[in-house]
Amino acid sequence: MKKILLLGSGELGKEFVIAAKRKGIYVVACDKYDNAPAMQVADEREVFSMLDGDALTAVVNKHKPDIIVPEIEAIRTERLFEFEKQGIQVVPSARAVNYTMNRQAIRDLAAKELGLRTAKYFYAKTYEELVEASKEIGFPCVIKPLMSSSGHGQSTVKRFEDLKPAFDAAMEGARGDVKEVIIEEFIHFTSEFTLLTVTQKNGPTLFCPPIGHVQAGGDYRESWQPYQISEKDLKEAEHMAAKVTESLTGYGIWGVEFFLTETGVVFSELSPRPHDTGMLTLGHTTNLSEFELHLRAVLGLPIHDIRLEHAGCSAVILADKDYDKAPEYNLIDALKEECTRVRIFGKPEAHFGRRMGVMLCYGEKDADLNALRNKAKRLAKTVLGTDPYMEK
Repeated sequence: MKKILLLGSGELGKEFVIAAKRKGIYVVACDKYDNAPAMQVADEREVFSMLDGDALTAVVNKHKPDIIVPEIEAIRTERLFEFEKQGIQVVPSARAVNYTMNRQAIRDLAAKELGLRTAKYFYAKTYEELVEASKEIGFPCVIKPLMSSSGHGQSTVKRFEDLKPAFDAAMEGARGDVKEVIIEEFIHFTSEFTLLTVTQKNGPTLFCPPIGHVQAGGDYRESWQPYQISEKDLKEAEHMAAKVTESLTGYGIWGVEFFLTETGVVFSELSPRPHDTGMLTLGHTTNLSEFELHLRAVLGLPIHDIRLEHAGCSAVILADKDYDKAPEYNLIDALKEECTRVRIFGKPEAHFGRRMGVMLCYGEKDADLNALRNKAKRLAKTVLGTDPYMEK
């Protein structure tokens, strides 16, 4: 029986563990706090800071996994090269994780080495450097920590007076010990989308049907399939995704984000694991969920094809206040309606605006997407009484 060590045990990790258990895999789930979502369905758990390289090595030596699957950014990623040399499979690869856990590395790879179309950008370690960079970028602009997730520390700045609060927010929202920000030009896009890309050991690179999504405050709030895009723009996105994942190397699923503009596709970001916008695949939109696809690619199992089977939408369920224990969820109103699924993540506590679950609604492939999106958002609001678009 193969053993997986999962580094990070959030909601995406939980669904991956469920997929792994269905294939008879032994899973050890790790996080900095106990009873994290993935720990609730894993065989064993370890609680420690993955930014502590010695602690990480000790856990690897203790469990002797066949495969290490990182699910979060806050990891002492350089240790992964050592584990790889020992013969442990790192997903997708140690190189990929080291690049993608830091926005500077992945952006420079995409823009400078591979020549992909990206937003204009600069880096800044101090507020003074940020001011100088803003003179080149102009306003509006977007400021993010170099290492973060779920939109933490991200701001859209429309005027110079808001630059200092945005810098402070980015520094406070940074994960790990990287204290630097990236400032980007604001892309005037018509929409955003995710292209889930599957790289295989024994097969070609595959693409899920693109997923439209909307972000607010730097974090995803809803997503849907099918997503309307021209064949030309889709082929360009697939070309970019294939190029960057091939350069990073390894096997698994990647969440590659793009802006769609009036003049074509612009590369935005990439994560080397299942993507939060792809949770809608749990609602029967595709023949295989993103978590099953990730597991098959990781294990080298065949994937015959990826196809759209239903139209579907997701909308986040946010905490309406601070909780020191798991809240009570109202599932009755949502589950009264057909073609509806609810996924509660099982987080043991919550702060105001924390993502606690996701509402999934689906229908026939030619269903009215606007109606499905409105339904998902309406039903998401009934679970904890919060609007998916409320300010965190």
